[in-house]
Amino acid sequence: MSNLRQKWITAPLLNWIKKVLPPISDTEREAMEAGEVWWDAQLLSGKPDWNQLLNMGPPELTQAEQAFIDGPVEELCRMVDDWKISYEDHDISPEIWDFLKTNRFFGIIIPEKFGGLGFSPTAHAQIVTKISTRSTSVGVTVMVPNSLGPGELLMAHGTEEQKNHYLPRLADGREIPCFGLTSPEAGSDAAAMVDNGVVCYQEYNGEKTLGMRVNWHKRYITLGPVATILGLAFKLYDPDHILGEEEELGITVALVPTDTPGVTIGQRHLPALQAFMNGPNWGKDVFIPMDWIIGGQENIGHGWHMLMSALAAGRGISLPSLSTGGAKLAARTTGAYAHIREQFGIPIGKFEGVQRRLAEIAAIAYVLDSAHKTTTRALDQGRKPAVVSAIMKAHATNGLRQAVNDAMDIHAGKAIMDGPLNYLGNVYRAVPVAITVEGANILTRSLMIFGQGAIRCHPYLLQEMEAATNPDATEGLKQLDALLPKHALFQLKTFCRAAFHGWTGGLFASSPKGVGDAAKYYRQMNRYSAVLTLVTEISLMSLGGELKRKELISARLGDVLSELYLMSATLKRFNDDGSPAADRPLLEFAMRAGFHNIEVSLIEVFHNFPIRFIGQLMQFLTMPWGHSIRAASDRQARACANLIMEPGETRDRLTKGVFLGNPGDGIDIVEQAFISSHQTENIRDKMKKGGLRPLNDDAIDKALAKKLISAEEAEKIRRTAAAVNQAIQVDHYESLAPAGK
Repeated sequence: MSNLRQKWITAPLLNWIKKVLPPISDTEREAMEAGEVWWDAQLLSGKPDWNQLLNMGPPELTQAEQAFIDGPVEELCRMVDDWKISYEDHDISPEIWDFLKTNRFFGIIIPEKFGGLGFSPTAHAQIVTKISTRSTSVGVTVMVPNSLGPGELLMAHGTEEQKNHYLPRLADGREIPCFGLTSPEAGSDAAAMVDNGVVCYQEYNGEKTLGMRVNWHKRYITLGPVATILGLAFKLYDPDHILGEEEELGITVALVPTDTPGVTIGQRHLPALQAFMNGPNWGKDVFIPMDWIIGGQENIGHGWHMLMSALAAGRGISLPSLSTGGAKLAARTTGAYAHIREQFGIPIGKFEGVQRRLAEIAAIAYVLDSAHKTTTRALDQGRKPAVVSAIMKAHATNGLRQAVNDAMDIHAGKAIMDGPLNYLGNVYRAVPVAITVEGANILTRSLMIFGQGAIRCHPYLLQEMEAATNPDATEGLKQLDALLPKHALFQLKTFCRAAFHGWTGGLFASSPKGVGDAAKYYRQMNRYSAVLTLVTEISLMSLGGELKRKELISARLGDVLSELYLMSATLKRFNDDGSPAADRPLLEFAMRAGFHNIEVSLIEVFHNFPIRFIGQLMQFLTMPWGHSIRAASDRQARACANLIMEPGETRDRLTKGVFLGNPGDGIDIVEQAFISSHQTENIRDKMKKGGLRPLNDDAIDKALAKKLISAEEAEKIRRTAAAVNQAIQVDHYESLAPAGK
């Protein structure tokens, strides 16, 4: 029976798979093999095991980590004057640089035995998040050495000699690292890299030494202008066959001191008016001994895999931390400003259009913070979820863009006049920088998230691809024959589950125990996990390698996977927090928005599917009733908006980690006006009932004369009026003439 199946079913199928398989380059293969699958695989299984996620527990800090955040991080934030850094000096002051080095901010992830802090990914993320609410430039300066850079690569791949020499020097700031990957010819497409090295012998320190003669041009290198050690990626060649028969040895990564002869450090770039150091560098016939390769000579050609492995973790921490901090800052300040700023005699936060934007800001902050915590919790446990990290980078930075745009709209003129009182302008300008780096979001969304996720997370597809490409045809046939029955059963279960839940609207889907009223959301999550899994199966079978070139189809399916991850994390966070009733409006708004986005993406896939009748079939099977879940109602939006316009545990919980400024800072002024306004709310209500607008001196005098308020209340309301007036002010200047003119 087995032989007959192999002859009449498996062999023809193997030939078909070989024809339709998308071509996969070496760099793509290494990117797919880097990191690991995690909850993303559960979401693409059609039936997620929620206990796997919920039983992880919330992220936790050690006493030392919390003490560092309460101590040096808080002190750093008090030292920082972001206006001075960004607009006057265009640089971080020497005092701050010294503080960062002395307190080992560049050694957050370096183990204590090498002089670092040895903190967890969760601590690393919370440190960067808090600093970023004070200054993006300082946040990036701290973030880069602790994410994709020489330190992380050395810890994972370095020789003991390299670790013992460099890690202590990186931890205490004697060495400032940068990493050179991007070049003018190769950004996201690292395979196009033209930076190259040639294996050779050369005299070094008076001895004939085996090494490489390397030429390169790198740009957009953060910390490049001040770096003392450069992590360098280049393609290595051996035309003289010094090392063996192969001439092309692959992408290799080495550590190069920036004072090495032939290295040129260029003038700095100025990314979107941010003050963190960034610039180009060049190398002309630079001799690099073999022992400068990270991990030594045996790691020749393994550079791309090393980089992708590091990025699988670092991408989930760095920019998501900055984005989460920015979204929290937007929620805290915009909620306060919408309460104190009045138009037509009422707070602008009472206008329904503004309420909707406030709700969206609050929900974005809630979702990003939830996903951020869930991801770092996974990293704490030693996981390196490559697809999840890509989701976090792309959707966290896009979420920040929406939150800050909405915050700018609500603040209006307050947010577009530059000066120390403007606490949103620099965050707004940082958004395109965050979206562009570590893989531009367009390519991450179109090619990476679903492109990698569909293959890596599928229980059989990667093994089938390996069987199809096995050079031993007989062995490949046996491998595929063993997989086929399992895959067929998986497809049958997926088909039945997705069609049943699609036609019944997920009413009979399962949910984990002990989640209370949130069970309805888990049922819908299971429904759309099954739908995505079935649509993925059909898309791969019908389009094969063509799916790789249908980037918009891939992007929309990636959006569904991303929404499922973000919503999973939001449900986990709500559960970790003890399912507080006060936070329920945030959960409701976020979940409805996520389901709405999923349905929009799926319907766009169906309507734009290259094989029209298959698109129609997929919709008939999985979404026969069209849109079945509406976005959040106006009532839910009002409830969500009120949470950030009212003092309380929910507002504090949502915006925990935001630095609220030194006395007299723009954030502090708005926060104090917000507190004062709420403390005098009953007084203002008395005045309004008497037909008076509360916050002007004439009205207060009239209210006092009419005995609507007491003298003590009049004094309180005058202080509130003064605080609000100060909070709505913007900076102004005598002249725009250049200094010295």
